[in-house]
Amino acid sequence: MRRIFCVLAFALLPNLAQANGFEPVRDKDAFLSILKGKALRIGLYNLTLNVNPDGKILGRALGWDISGTWSWQDGYFCRDMDWSGYPIEYNCQLVEVRENSEMRFTEDRGKGDSASFRLR
Repeated sequence: MRRIFCVLAFALLPNLAQANGFEPVRDKDAFLSILKGKALRIGLYNLTLNVNPDGKILGRALGWDISGTWSWQDGYFCRDMDWSGYPIEYNCQLVEVRENSEMRFTEDRGKGDSASFRLR
């Protein structure tokens, strides 16, 4: 079931995140300010992520726990995560925000696939 979810998620997410109007976030303090008191959400997958200032990522997707760590390096959000035993490899991502209500992460320092999250 998890493998099917991952295939679907990675196939669909790039298409969901094609909207315009996003501005890059290049500063860790600005990133944390935007996220303060909010979680990243993708309702379609019942996915919620909390990116904490202490470098930890905690959340759930489809009923399974997500955990990980993150850091800010050279203007990029770098993270590695685990989805209930399924490793999600380390990657540095471009972060963009739209109207302080949506945040988009693009893999491989802005050159890969993107995922867009609501800020709730």
